[in-house]
Amino acid sequence: MKTLIRYLAYPALAGSILLLLVVLASRGIAYWPTFPLIAFAGIAAVALLERIAPFEPDWNRDHAGDTRVDALHLIVSTLLIHSGVAMAFGLRALLPEASALWPGAAPMWAQVLLAGAILDLGLYAMHRASHAHGFLWRLHAIHHSSERLYWLNGGRRHPLSALVLAVPGLTALLALGATPIAVGAWLSFMSVHLAFQHANLDYRLGPLRYLLGVAEMHRWHHKREFEDAQVNYGEVFLIWDRLFGTFHDAPRSPAQGEIGLQDNTMPEQYTAQLLWPFRETDAQRRTIR
Repeated sequence: MKTLIRYLAYPALAGSILLLLVVLASRGIAYWPTFPLIAFAGIAAVALLERIAPFEPDWNRDHAGDTRVDALHLIVSTLLIHSGVAMAFGLRALLPEASALWPGAAPMWAQVLLAGAILDLGLYAMHRASHAHGFLWRLHAIHHSSERLYWLNGGRRHPLSALVLAVPGLTALLALGATPIAVGAWLSFMSVHLAFQHANLDYRLGPLRYLLGVAEMHRWHHKREFEDAQVNYGEVFLIWDRLFGTFHDAPRSPAQGEIGLQDNTMPEQYTAQLLWPFRETDAQRRTIR
C-alpha cells in the first residue's frame, strides 16, 4: 500500500482531479458548488493519505494548537481569493468586450493550462519579492513559521500576503479576458496541489519533480536557515525557478528539526499572527539578510 501511495498518489489523485475539472469546465458546469467540492474532496484525500504513509510521523501531531490556527488561515485565504475572483470576473462581465487577446475558442484544457501558467508566473514573481522586501517578508513569514509541513500548510498565509501573491496574475488574466471557468478550474486544482506540495506524505514524482513543485522539492523552500530557503519558489511549476536560477535539488529532503524560522517569534494565536507583521522586532529585522 505504501509503495503504491509513494509512486501513484500525486499522478493518480491530482491528475484525475485536473482532468475532471477540465471536463466539467468544457461542459459548462457552474463553478459553484461543484468545483469547490471537488477541491475539498481532493484536499481531504491528501490529509487521509498522510495518516497512512507519513514522511515524518511527528508532523501528523498537533503542535501547540497549530491545526486549528492553520485551518482558520486556510478558510480565510481561500474565501478571500475565490470570492475576489468571482467579484472581479462578475464586474468584468458588465464591461464592454475586451480585445480578443484570450483564445476563447481554444480547447478548454489549453485555456486552463494557459490560465495556470500566467497565474503561476505571477505567483513566482511575488513569492520571490516576498522573500526580498522587509514588510512583504513579514507578511509571508507566517507561512514559513510552522515547524512541521502537512496538508494545511498550503493555506497558512496572512490574508494580505495571499492578495499580494495572487493579484498580479489574476489582474493579467482579467485584462486578457480569460474565460472565468478556466481560471476557476485552475484555482480548484491548485488548492489540491498546494495540499500535496506541503503534505507530510512520503511520495515521489520521479523525473517530473524537476518540473512540478511537489513536496520533495518544496521542503527545501522551508529550510530553517533563511539563506538556504531562497529556492523552489514555484507554486505548481518549477519552470520559472529553472529559468531564473532559483531551482535546487538534492537527494534528501529537509526533515524534522530543519523546517521553520531561525528567529521564530511567531505567536500561536490566529489573531496575534495577523497583527505580528505590523509589530516589527529586532528578531524580525535579523531574519532578512
